[in-house]
Amino acid sequence: MRILVIEDDPKLASFVTSGLRQAGFAVDHAPDGLDGLVLARQGHYAAAVMDLMLPKMDGLALIETLRAEKNALPVIILSARAKLDDRILGLQAGGDDYLTKPFAFSELLARVQSLIRRAQPGDTVPELSCGGVTLNLLTREVSREGRRIDLQAREFALLELLLRHAGRVLTKTFLLERLWDFSFDPQTNVVDVLICRLRGKVDRDFEAKRIQTVRGAGYVFKLD
Repeated sequence: MRILVIEDDPKLASFVTSGLRQAGFAVDHAPDGLDGLVLARQGHYAAAVMDLMLPKMDGLALIETLRAEKNALPVIILSARAKLDDRILGLQAGGDDYLTKPFAFSELLARVQSLIRRAQPGDTVPELSCGGVTLNLLTREVSREGRRIDLQAREFALLELLLRHAGRVLTKTFLLERLWDFSFDPQTNVVDVLICRLRGKVDRDFEAKRIQTVRGAGYVFKLD
């Protein structure tokens, strides 16, 4: 499940994106309102976390533009503006929740999860299922052919990426950029180690090996 973070403060953006990734989400970051609008229009996100005081386009204008375009992307506003009138203005513009700075990341995470749950249609189960592997995006439960698999947050995020791109080869660089919030030496083996751990849990007890290495190219979730 992918979250969009729109924040111009590099330290705060790093704090939020890193925390969300550690919680198992895929995260994209936009440093200004215009870049945020471009990404939000792509429709790939379960929710957005955005500041109000953004360069190029402020947060209120961004939200109003999305709502005018009938874009229902759930939005949590992060702002240092703590007055009641400011909160009301943000919600009236189309924000779904409002959290004032400074904040505890645990509260932000709880609000993100709650917002995603509320955004799901009544009977919709937010799951990915492929090759006998089922991943529930809200409960974070994973199973293969009915057998439960316990995954750590980054293992869950990796499996989600593989399932969303099932049948396609994902490069090590692609995985590094989406699972970690800082740059690694291209020769690092952190992806290989994570793949190995995930294979040990997803494939070890089954004849069909779903997570495969494509030598010199990357990794793929094999369908058949």
